Amino acid sequence: MKKSFVVTTLAAFAIVLMMLLTVSIRGNKADQIRINATPEMKAWESRSSEYAKHYPRQYDSYMQTRKSDKVDDVLKDSPALVILWAGYAFSKDYNAPRGHFYMLEDNHNTLRTGAPVDDKTGPQPTACWTCKSPDVPRIIARDGEMEYFTGAWAKYGNEMVNPVGCADCHDPKTMQLSVGRDFLKRALDAEGTLKYANATHQDMRSLVCAQCHVEYYFKPTEWDDKGEKKEAKVVTLPWEKGFSPEQIEAYYDEYGFTDFTNKLSRAPILKAQHPEYETFRTGIHFRKGLSCADCHMPYVREGGVKYSNHHVGSPLDNIANTCLNCHQDTEESFKQLVQQKLERKNELAKAATDALARAHLEAAKAWELGATETEMQPVLQDIRQGQWRWDFAVASHGAFFHAPEETLRTLAGAVNYGQEARVKLRAILAKYGAADYEAPDFSTKEKAQAIVGIDLPKEAAEKTRFLDGLRNEWFKQAAEKGVFDHATRKDMVRKTSY
Repeated sequence: MKKSFVVTTLAAFAIVLMMLLTVSIRGNKADQIRINATPEMKAWESRSSEYAKHYPRQYDSYMQTRKSDKVDDVLKDSPALVILWAGYAFSKDYNAPRGHFYMLEDNHNTLRTGAPVDDKTGPQPTACWTCKSPDVPRIIARDGEMEYFTGAWAKYGNEMVNPVGCADCHDPKTMQLSVGRDFLKRALDAEGTLKYANATHQDMRSLVCAQCHVEYYFKPTEWDDKGEKKEAKVVTLPWEKGFSPEQIEAYYDEYGFTDFTNKLSRAPILKAQHPEYETFRTGIHFRKGLSCADCHMPYVREGGVKYSNHHVGSPLDNIANTCLNCHQDTEESFKQLVQQKLERKNELAKAATDALARAHLEAAKAWELGATETEMQPVLQDIRQGQWRWDFAVASHGAFFHAPEETLRTLAGAVNYGQEARVKLRAILAKYGAADYEAPDFSTKEKAQAIVGIDLPKEAAEKTRFLDGLRNEWFKQAAEKGVFDHATRKDMVRKTSY
């Protein structure tokens, strides 16, 4: 009797477990089917909260990027940058990047975009929106690429109202990974190693990132708008000769391009943007077939559901689910290894920064004393080449991790060019009776900006007027049009470095 009772109880328990497992499997399958189904989305829907109705897990993880909200004032930490960028907007305001959630907010807030008063003022062109919002492919699809790239930054102020989100990387109709910015397709085809039409799904897991995390410039391009001649500033990736800093430099030299002329040294400077993709391609992870998403958007499992984590950030914040999937190491040991790579990069970067800053200031003194164009030309060329290599290495976020050897090689070149410029300048200064000249103190952001002649309080006051005035009007107008995602500004707190 007891034996029969025990057998019956165990059998009933097993049946209950099997029923629960069946329900769980059916639930997980239903959940996975729903995730894999293609929802009906409006063409070029730029409001990420609309995608959340169909992809709540991905959306919730994307919203976690709002936690990366700290404002790090790079100019305060490295005031020599003010000297390197004298006469360029970066000398006013430059902060470390925050999470995707803040891309649009930071584009509004930075002093680099100025303080427009209407839809025709700049100082930047419309192209400065290009990597900040999924409204960009929406507007390009509506107005055409050439019209989008024509005009001043404020022209699309009431259209660019949603930060980097779902439509930047996904086709709203198919939900497949998609590149909505044709300049990337053109650049890939021009370089030739990977034609866009031949890109695999694994390639696309990097290429959607390469729409923004690349080096670019605004190429003046004339076009005809129904008989009216206009000029567009088209985002262009300088890849025709290759991806290395030397190959891109050769492209710019042949084209005759300069981002700005340094206010102090008069050197024609190339300003690197953020060449992550170019640097990544030279590293071991790319050569082993990994994509950006493998490390920055690792897969997550919830029960039987597998999805990509859209909390895009540093893999080092989630080592157990990123790096240690491949590397057989402890988390602590791996962190120490990465820290060593960062310290080596920072050591060379600091040496290059200091050499170049002093070269700019010494060149300014040489001009003041009467140096000639002929005397100064070799110096200015050294400064241009040195600063380009320095900027290419430091502006590429995570370069020390993506490709440590290439980054150190590039920075070593920057140090060499910077020192070569200073050696030549010593001879010029000695010729004009200033062999013992010492550059002025630029040890703080305030001192460096005073040398350059930046009136930060004035710039900040004008920016605040814009943020409290016209910028608020943009969001109201966008809400009336039905294109503004209110969720992207919920609990938004203004944070700046000025």
